[in-house]
Amino acid sequence: MTVVIHGATKVDADGQVDDFWVATSGSAIAATGIGTGWHGWSTAPGATVVNAAGRYLTPGFIDVHGHGGGGHSFDNGADEIRSALTVHRQHGTTRSVISLVANPLDTLCRSLEVIADLAEQDPLILGSHLEGPYLARNHRGAHNPDYLRSPDRAEIESLLAASRGTLRQLTLAPELPGALDAVDQLVEAGVVVAVGHTDADFALTKQAFDHGATLLTHAFNAMPGIKHREPGPVTAALGDPRVAIELILDGFHVHPEVARVAFFAAPQRILLITDAMAAAGSSDGHYKLGDLNVSVENGRAMLSGTTTIAGSTLTQDAALRSAVIDSGIDPVLAVRALTASPARALLLDAALGYISPGFAADLVLMSPDWHVDDVWAAGEPVAHTL
Repeated sequence: MTVVIHGATKVDADGQVDDFWVATSGSAIAATGIGTGWHGWSTAPGATVVNAAGRYLTPGFIDVHGHGGGGHSFDNGADEIRSALTVHRQHGTTRSVISLVANPLDTLCRSLEVIADLAEQDPLILGSHLEGPYLARNHRGAHNPDYLRSPDRAEIESLLAASRGTLRQLTLAPELPGALDAVDQLVEAGVVVAVGHTDADFALTKQAFDHGATLLTHAFNAMPGIKHREPGPVTAALGDPRVAIELILDGFHVHPEVARVAFFAAPQRILLITDAMAAAGSSDGHYKLGDLNVSVENGRAMLSGTTTIAGSTLTQDAALRSAVIDSGIDPVLAVRALTASPARALLLDAALGYISPGFAADLVLMSPDWHVDDVWAAGEPVAHTL
């Protein structure tokens, strides 16, 4: 299939370009340019030609941390994963890492096996993310404390085996017994290790980064903040060029001015994630996150009967609008945080995150106010029902 989009305002990590065109061939981008060079590509048999009329064209978004959407949870099997991803793809997320909350070992292994099967069938699924069970109890957030524990080498081997090479990411608290050894083990297995849900101080967080952890899970949330004598894990991540930093920009988890400071300190290392639970793209009401009850009111998800945040109802297009409009982030940097930066954090930036020949034909056409008009994933149009 050939898709030709012309007359666009291209925005990706390489910059903003007017009167831009792109031509895809199959699942990859075949050619790009400015002006009228697209005419030849438009004559390909069956080509779809789209006049962007000046609208924004970005790479497909990459969400490295989400738990569900559309009323469906990633912890509840293949059908619910597919249904949740359908919602996020309509909002521009063309590649997703499937995040799982803390659960018993056998439950996690079964979920990892399901995700491995799905990833074999669907290249838009990048693998799995274990957000737990190796988390600090006093920063557990919406994770069941009954399932939290310290890392165990044999248990990690079981999780790796169940994932069949698709465990993309794991979040842990480095202060737990055996955690730094676990970082070594996971890095050797090719897993991206994130520091999160932690009480670690600046020095210990730096030690985890020196062992090979390269990501900070939802910065500022479920961890110590920045204090003038206790800089904490966020400061350690902002100052370390090896480390990418997740932000949840829903106007609730992180204040827009704090987000602006983070972008100023690490402009090319911010990842705009959703951390979305089942209510994303759905309605207020009562839901499950793992086996915990969650109440959603005015789009805010909380553990029922508490003031504990239980993920978000965010989609990545909304995170982009928050960055650009609320925090005043330059669109090139904001788009980068949804595309090239997450691709780089996952070591996939040779194929994902840019509108350039040879890269995946993942494209999002957006209105002048940054709302999604059309999406293509691996060269195929995503059904658009927004």
